[in-house]
Amino acid sequence: MKRYGSVIGLKPEQIADYKRVHAAVWPDVLAQIKASGIANYSIFLREPENLLFAYYEYVGTDHDADMAAMAADPRTQEWWAVCMPMQAPLETRAEGEWWVGTEEVFHVD
Repeated sequence: MKRYGSVIGLKPEQIADYKRVHAAVWPDVLAQIKASGIANYSIFLREPENLLFAYYEYVGTDHDADMAAMAADPRTQEWWAVCMPMQAPLETRAEGEWWVGTEEVFHVD
């Protein structure tokens, strides 16, 4: 298992809608998340900075292939089309990056 964390901004006028859609994530999207080896997935919101922090544990064997499979899934693409306009990617992100990866600097079980 490997832990992943990432950050993105959330447009202030979209906070209520973002919370609403995430209160009822589509079952097909949830199934794809699980099929892609993702467990213990959470998204946290920090206001007033309007930052989203995502955390998940990857329990598969090929992260790149599983993330590519998720990105190729038509239902997941529809979900992202709903969510992405609500988000505000950080200016410091790398080319092709949407959510910005973070470095784990501490963990204790």
